[in-house]
Amino acid sequence: MWKLKIAEGGNDPYIFSTNNFVGRQIWEFDPGAGSPEERAEVEEARQNFYKNRYQIKASGDLLWRMQFLRERKFKQTITPIKIEDGQEITYENATTALKRAVHFYSALQASDGH
Repeated sequence: MWKLKIAEGGNDPYIFSTNNFVGRQIWEFDPGAGSPEERAEVEEARQNFYKNRYQIKASGDLLWRMQFLRERKFKQTITPIKIEDGQEITYENATTALKRAVHFYSALQASDGH
């Protein structure tokens, strides 16, 4: 399974960093990594991408999102807001939607800030 490694690289004598490898991101493959459920989820995403690659726009960061949300045990606790056609958007609805989005994207932020 592919795993994104962020701000690592101190063990390689050929790589030097003045900022502790902040911003360095590499993908590493480990065939035995993850639980069977996680590997099945990744395989399903891969198959879905392969089948639908000409019909829908690809999300190049899907594996990254799955990894980060799983590592942080992310659960969206803010209820979604549904706005029907013709319904007026209130301040409370907009604020709730914004809080939900910020909560989600803050869970995706890496340890080095990227």
